Amino acid sequence: MGELPKAYNPKGTEGKIYKLWVESGFFTPENLPGERKEKFVTCIAPPNITGELHMGHALELTLQDIIVRMKRMQGYKTLWLPGTDHASIGTHVAMEKQLAKEGLTRHKIGREEFLKRAWAWKEKYGGIILKQFKKLGLSLDWSRTRFTMDENYIKAVNEAFAHYHKKGWIYQGERVVNWCVRCATAISDLEVNYVPEKTKLYYIKYGPFTLATTRPETKLGDTALAVHPGDKRYKEYVGKELEIESVDNNIPADKPARLKKIKMLVVADEAVDPEFGSGIVKVTPAHDLTDSEIGQRHNLPSIKIIDERGKMNENAGIRYQGLKTSQAREQIVQDLSALGLMEKVEDYEHNLACCDRCNSVIEPLPSKQWFMKMKDLAKQALEAVESGEIRIHPERWAGPYKSWLDNIRDWNISRQLWWGHKIPIEGEEDILDTWFSSALWPFATLGWPDKKAGDYKEYYPTDFITSDRNILFLWQVRMIFSGMELTGQAPFKDVYIHATVLTKDGRRMSKSLGTGINPLELIEKYGTDALRFGLASQATGLQDIRFGEDLLVMGKKFANKIWNITRFVIGKVGKDYEWKISKLKNEWTEKMDETAKHVTSQIEKYNFAEAANYLYKFIWHEIADKYIEETKDKDDRETKDTLAYLLINSLKLLHPFMPFVTEEIYSKLAVKDKKLLLVEEWPRP
Repeated sequence: MGELPKAYNPKGTEGKIYKLWVESGFFTPENLPGERKEKFVTCIAPPNITGELHMGHALELTLQDIIVRMKRMQGYKTLWLPGTDHASIGTHVAMEKQLAKEGLTRHKIGREEFLKRAWAWKEKYGGIILKQFKKLGLSLDWSRTRFTMDENYIKAVNEAFAHYHKKGWIYQGERVVNWCVRCATAISDLEVNYVPEKTKLYYIKYGPFTLATTRPETKLGDTALAVHPGDKRYKEYVGKELEIESVDNNIPADKPARLKKIKMLVVADEAVDPEFGSGIVKVTPAHDLTDSEIGQRHNLPSIKIIDERGKMNENAGIRYQGLKTSQAREQIVQDLSALGLMEKVEDYEHNLACCDRCNSVIEPLPSKQWFMKMKDLAKQALEAVESGEIRIHPERWAGPYKSWLDNIRDWNISRQLWWGHKIPIEGEEDILDTWFSSALWPFATLGWPDKKAGDYKEYYPTDFITSDRNILFLWQVRMIFSGMELTGQAPFKDVYIHATVLTKDGRRMSKSLGTGINPLELIEKYGTDALRFGLASQATGLQDIRFGEDLLVMGKKFANKIWNITRFVIGKVGKDYEWKISKLKNEWTEKMDETAKHVTSQIEKYNFAEAANYLYKFIWHEIADKYIEETKDKDDRETKDTLAYLLINSLKLLHPFMPFVTEEIYSKLAVKDKKLLLVEEWPRP
């Protein structure tokens, strides 16, 4: 039996233990001991190659590792597959910042040179985040690490595109999209962040009406006015064309503003909020997604007045052409005021649409893009959940899932970038949306479209996937309909939506906002087990975790408590004790069995906090505070056997949560026919 030092030292233990696990080969399912007929398969949400480990990763991957480690100990042939995502926009942002330092742009160096640099950047920095993942103690099969632009993965993407194209579901057309001026590409609705902004609400006279808007510069692209069908105030005007005074935009900017008269139709549409402003809104079909839909329903013309650089174009007239939208707003407000058309201006707070990657303001504008028809795919994704073929946990997320699919628009799958999967059509320069390729992750990583590939035959479909709520629609939904359509099977059985980690005072964690917390620094200070247990103990199924270091203090104390319990038990049973666990029957072994049963059940239900906290209370307040205190003066065989039974089973149950300290302790026990705790048998009461 090995000696146990007085105190547990995470720094001196974790690297050694992780090396032992990797060298054992047990992260690879084919190397696991014993006959394993049932499989358990999952894959990580592939982090961006531009990414760094953050608290969201720490929570998500800890919870996933808890399940994987339990399943492995339960005798499953367990595969947990790692990999990274090429992250088109994120990589462009990182690369272009680097180029700017050299006084260059991607357009100056050209596509070929840009891609050459991108690959070199990926080779140098793209694997850093996976190395950071190892610090969390994750039991991933590193021999199967995948990348979304591997040669075989490219084949899968091209095959998926060809499949959809052949069915007539992929088409090219012009539609109002979210356009990032900074990234010079279209982005999806789900890649837009809404940031609170203090701005102004402008009340402008439109003939007999006064309209409220936050964007008076888009007035130049108005083609109608709209009211709610049930709004009696404007019932008599619906369907009529009114003559309205406006700014003459063909007067040069150095001349005083002048009025001109235009005609504008009034339409009734359910999309209008009668409570906003005066209840009547201007319709600018080219520069607002909702207005675009109103325009389509009422056959309204669409006038594009803002270009892809975020500047007013020739349709804005010579008075405003060439101005940035912010400059045009200032000018038109000045002109409207001079002409007596500005009734009043109020302070106003709203959510400003910004690019998820570079934080630039989004301009909705018409653009020629590639789209994928979603009607049939959405139906399959709905049926998969409604039939129970796929279960969403917690259940409350099934509602938003279904609602999103019921209201889904056709998917804009093209991006005007260079790094990524080029659309496989001759002469096409655009690339595919990153989420098009990551939607194939559960099966493309296993060898699809080669259905005879060993991993695909052996390990698909998978069992489980997890993420936070922010990518339920970006990723999970798309994996589901992609799997259903392309493989004929649901890609996994269970989807778990975990909480979002916030600061102690409830703010979003963000490096740029100065509210981010680096998990690696916490690991250095407290040890990995303390971080893992602290996070798991708060994973209650609620939407948010308010994270404070007190959780890690608790986790570190608990690791030390286990250590001290072990030192006591080793001293109690003596050096010659044979750690052969016989099936005892007494009050305490039955309590242990009940604990094992409860902890197992709660992990299987994804009630991680309940499992962690139940185990904590049992080990600390039952075993340590009661049984050890009661038996300090006892030296009989049953007491020793009971202590051994309680300790070994506690280590096994705690291993998925705190793998390092439990493996280190187990290595010191003279258990007969001992294997690594990583692959020892899970308690089966």
